[in-house]
Amino acid sequence: MIGVGKMKQYSNVLDKPLNKGKQEVSLSAFAFLFSELVQYNQTQVDNIAELERRLEDAGYAVGARVLELLCHREKVADSLEKGTEHEDEYMISEKELLVNRFISIPKDMGTFNCGAFVAGIVRGVLDSAGFPAVVTAHFVPMEGQQRPRTTILIKFAEEVLRREARLGG
Repeated sequence: MIGVGKMKQYSNVLDKPLNKGKQEVSLSAFAFLFSELVQYNQTQVDNIAELERRLEDAGYAVGARVLELLCHREKVADSLEKGTEHEDEYMISEKELLVNRFISIPKDMGTFNCGAFVAGIVRGVLDSAGFPAVVTAHFVPMEGQQRPRTTILIKFAEEVLRREARLGG
């Protein structure tokens, strides 16, 4: 038969080729889903710190599962900086982090930062790659800008520093 081909079956998502199919997700669908995630978790907690921790945990679960895929795809941030005061700190900065773009934070929630979800993803990836770290999200005011940028602060565990020093890295 002409024009009929076999569909190859893959046992899991990691076996699928990366270069086929649409590589994008609808921004509005993502914004809606993420908003629902935030709202659901907001009803389950008593304070902002707990809400951020829950978002970080959700992000961690994502990060732990996507490490293999991220190794094959380009991931670019606005900037990556090494801390000048502490050898074990790195900062990933985004002028307009996607998860903060479509979320309106009520005044009573203070400095709540949905970037905790991204911090969880980064922590999940690093942990899965054998680089345990404390990863947190922070708003950083930018001169001349109405909205602050989001900085993901990575503070590696002491064991990572000892291992890197031993290996000469």
